[in-house]
Formats: sequence, structure tokens, C-alpha cells
Amino acid sequence: MDRFQEMASFVTVVDAGSFVGAAEALGLSKAAVSRHVAELEQRLGVRLLQRTTRRLSLTAEGEQFHARCKDLLATLDEAEAEVTARRGEPVGRIKVNAPLSFGVLHLAPLWGRFIERNPKVVLEITLSDRIVDLVEEGYDLAVRIANMPGSNLVGRRLAETRMVLCAAPEYLARHGTPTRPAELAAHRILAYSYWSTGDEWRFTGPEGPVSVRIRPLLYANNGDTCRAAALDGQGVILQPDFIVGEDLRAGRLVELMPAYRSIRIGIHAVYPSRKHLPLKVRRLVDFLAEAFAEPPWQRAA
Repeated sequence: MDRFQEMASFVTVVDAGSFVGAAEALGLSKAAVSRHVAELEQRLGVRLLQRTTRRLSLTAEGEQFHARCKDLLATLDEAEAEVTARRGEPVGRIKVNAPLSFGVLHLAPLWGRFIERNPKVVLEITLSDRIVDLVEEGYDLAVRIANMPGSNLVGRRLAETRMVLCAAPEYLARHGTPTRPAELAAHRILAYSYWSTGDEWRFTGPEGPVSVRIRPLLYANNGDTCRAAALDGQGVILQPDFIVGEDLRAGRLVELMPAYRSIRIGIHAVYPSRKHLPLKVRRLVDFLAEAFAEPPWQRAA
């Protein structure tokens, strides 16, 4: 029996949480995966997994061996990537995570072009505003909108976005136009749930940094939901220009208090820290950097 096949089956069972899930991931039968793990345990002379009718758990030996196996399999993947790089043709699946609104508005139109250029690559795209653990959840690449991508990750800055305070003309006609941050406390606020400073909005104005405590009437974990409510005249939003840039240009939304600016945030392609970045991931990072060399939302705004 191929030792690497045994280890791959064992690691996949642990990561999937079941033999059935591992069989689906590996494209093998459940019986084959069970046999691989059983033969591995027999060859090592230790039990790696505790099996019950409801769940699997690692023994102490299994936990240690699982970590070493993952390292060995990652090294094998890197070796294959080096050979592929010499061939000059990226091959394989790339699992990508990106924020929902940015993924729909600005990444979705790019994927077809990337696949045309790299026909042997398969993209698996997951959109979520939740910060995923790339290593734990098996992602090859993530697009992060943050000024600090994370000390345990490496990456490349693709572009930046400016947070814009804005509202619809209909709302301003009914409720008035705020001219200073302190006035926002009396306005209807539509807030993004994952905003880093919570219910405190911070700006830099003529007199320096200033902050205001807001009282939102709506929280949403997606920027497009806030935008839709603002377009309906429901309140004031603080959203990135990659979401509201076109609305500002068309006059559907109006920027408020332009003398008081919110933050600019970097947009990064990040990936787990590895000595050798697979060619397929490197090609995708280069492609995204090229695509966002002139960010479309900045042209629109």
C-alpha cells in the first residue's frame, strides 16, 4: 500500500470528520478509505482514531501523527508545484474566499477571464464577510479588506477603498443634511455589523480626529443591504466606495461632510505562509493585481 495514499486518507478523514466525507473528497469508496486507515494503524501498531457510531476523535498518537502527515503532504504539494512551475502551466483547484459584496461586484466579472488564460485551473469561490481561517478551512487564497491582513499570513496589496459617508437626496430633503460628525447622533443610521469600531464612527476633519457615537436603527452584515436601504431613503450609511461609487457619480447618493474623511482600507490577496507559493496561486495573485491596477470604483467615483 502506498504510504502517501494511507496518510492522505487518514488526514482527509480527520479534516472531513467522517469516512463518508473523506470518500467524497478523495473520489474513493468508503470501504477503500476505511481500509487505508485500518492498514495504516496496523502498520504503525497504534490506534489513531477513536470510532463511535456518532463521531470520530483523534487519540493522542493520532493527533501527533495527523500534524506530521499534514506537513508531509504539504511538502509533497510544494514539490509538485515546483515541477509544474518549470512546465509553466498552472494546474489544479484553487479554493478562494472573498467578501460578499466585493466578490459579486468586482471579482465575479474577472473569473471567466482568468479561466480562459489558465484552462487547467478550477476555481472554487466562497463569498462571506466572515474572516475565515485559511489554514484550518483549507483555503489557498483570500481577498481581505483590512489594513492589517494578519501576522500569520503573507499577501499582496491589490488596491484600496475609501469609506464614504452618504445618504439619498430624498432622505436629506426630509431630515436635513448633517455638516459635522456630532450631528449624526440625531440621524437615522444604517450600520455595518462588522465595522471595526462598532457604534463609534471616526473621522479626520479640519480640527483633527473626531468621533461620534451613533444609534443605528438597522444593522446588517452585508454592505449591499445597507446601500439598498440608503437608496430607499431610509438613512445614512458609511460604506466603501467600491459599493457606493457608482451611486455617487449618478447622484443616487450624496456624500456628506466631505471635509471630514473616514479611513482608507487596503484590499489584499492573502495566503498561508509557505516557502513555495504554488504556481496556480501565484498566477491568480498576479492576475488580480493587474486587474485592480486601476480600480474601477475609483474611476466611477
